[in-house]
Amino acid sequence: GGSGGGADKGKGAGRKGKGRLTEKQEDDLMMQAASKEEKGKSASGGTRLTKQPACITGGTMRPYQLEGLNWLIKLYENGINGILADEMGLGKTLQTISLLAYLKESCNVEGPHLVITPKSTISNWCKEVQRFCPSVRAFKFIGDKHERAKLKAAHLDFGTGFDVCIT
Repeated sequence: GGSGGGADKGKGAGRKGKGRLTEKQEDDLMMQAASKEEKGKSASGGTRLTKQPACITGGTMRPYQLEGLNWLIKLYENGINGILADEMGLGKTLQTISLLAYLKESCNVEGPHLVITPKSTISNWCKEVQRFCPSVRAFKFIGDKHERAKLKAAHLDFGTGFDVCIT
């Protein structure tokens, strides 16, 4: 936790809903964390990667993608939601896969994770996971009612054989 503004976990004044921060409270928390980092102090664990996760083997992240990954990690460590909204073609998929790789590699969090994406990009997401981080096991949850029922029975009912479900 931190001080002021209801930014601590649990019950707090000025919160909307159960355990949720307002957008302003989230922004304030991120600014406090960034300020501490600039002064050389670690913020909430202070993870700052200088290279991509080792299990990202299908390519090399660009510096701005690594910066985006560090931002996603900071959000995760502070329990804050966010939206990665870079322009098309800048590698949001790789940055997201890299976050899943980091969670698996460094935090022992294998999932299950859920990626919700437009139907037209589901196959590409699966290919990109396989390409960039084959150690993250992904499966497509798509099809008609009967196909989805089979996939649900095979994968979702018992959570077997996958780290991320892409739908």
